[in-house]
Amino acid sequence: IIPTYNEAKAIPATVAAVFEIIEKIKNWQIEVLVVDDTSPDKTYDVVNKLSQQYSGLKLLINQSKAGLGAAYLKGMELAFNQLGADVVFEFDADLSHDPTKIPSMLAKIDEGYDLVLGSRYVPGGGIPENWGIHRKFLSMMGNLTTRLILGNFKIKDWTAGYRAVTKRVYDRISPDMHSERFAGYTFQIGFLHKTVKAGFTVAEIPYHFKDRVVGVSKIGPEYIKNTLIYLLKVRFQEIMAMRLFKFVVVGGSTAVLQLVTLAIFRALLADQANQVWFGLITPYSLATFLAIEMAVITNFALSNLWTFSDRSLKISQIPGKFLQFNLASAGSILIQMLVAFVSERVIGLRPLFVLPIIQKSIDSGTVFAIIGILIGMFWNFFAYSTIVWRKKT
Repeated sequence: IIPTYNEAKAIPATVAAVFEIIEKIKNWQIEVLVVDDTSPDKTYDVVNKLSQQYSGLKLLINQSKAGLGAAYLKGMELAFNQLGADVVFEFDADLSHDPTKIPSMLAKIDEGYDLVLGSRYVPGGGIPENWGIHRKFLSMMGNLTTRLILGNFKIKDWTAGYRAVTKRVYDRISPDMHSERFAGYTFQIGFLHKTVKAGFTVAEIPYHFKDRVVGVSKIGPEYIKNTLIYLLKVRFQEIMAMRLFKFVVVGGSTAVLQLVTLAIFRALLADQANQVWFGLITPYSLATFLAIEMAVITNFALSNLWTFSDRSLKISQIPGKFLQFNLASAGSILIQMLVAFVSERVIGLRPLFVLPIIQKSIDSGTVFAIIGILIGMFWNFFAYSTIVWRKKT
């Protein structure tokens, strides 16, 4: 698939170079589909004339300029759903992609890979040596930034536009691409990111990217802006969707609630601080228990509504599961009660919160309380995931 917009001068050489290679490949039947956005320079007329010379050349005309992503999606829809394709290549009209790499990329498809990238940033690949410093910087930093934000360093060339895509990848990924209305070159990163997230296998073949000889580059400032917006958006969504992140947010919020209520209960029981009830329970222990139970009730509600929303409980399950939740939380309660008991015996009763203007260092009583909460949180995550909101099989 070759998307075009004002490529009348470049397209003849590109078509000739591609057919020179594909006509030598025996184990695949290969055709070329040009998707033109009704170019003002009438690129489509040039392609129509070329189709008289190359029987495997086809043309799809968009009635308006829809951009790179839309052109590829329309081309893929035609190729896979009407022309019976098993694989499509994304290929630039300006010959910046090396057609001699097509056999190597198809060999990777034959090995079972789902998507193959023509990569500039693996050994053997490269970018034009005559590029200015600013272009080299934008190219390399753009790719590095993508890898850093997405947190995936296995793929070396995230921004590669030269690729082979199997039908199984298209069938799985294309509905998401249509729904999100990817703009311009952000389509490439978005499609690859969703392919990786879906668990498809990706291979990279080195090639040297060549600068165009004729025509004008379509990459503008909006490319950088749109790409950065997309990267930050999807990374934020991924982080927000992580169960552990949700658990930490809920746990942190209820931990703050617990510390505040503990301070309140301790203040209410301050005049009985030296008493021991039933030879075991101290006012501090009672305050700790009450604060923990306040946090447990809040945690249960937030966990069901957000952290484990994909496994949320039915109304009829809530009473039984709340009891189960309390029993599961008993481990955390015992851990924190033990830490509270030890801290009381070791350092005595000290102010839980100390204002910085009074004391620069954190009070040891606060440290012990926080340690107990953190240890309890680790136990809670294990217990909640495997007992209360256990995944249904």
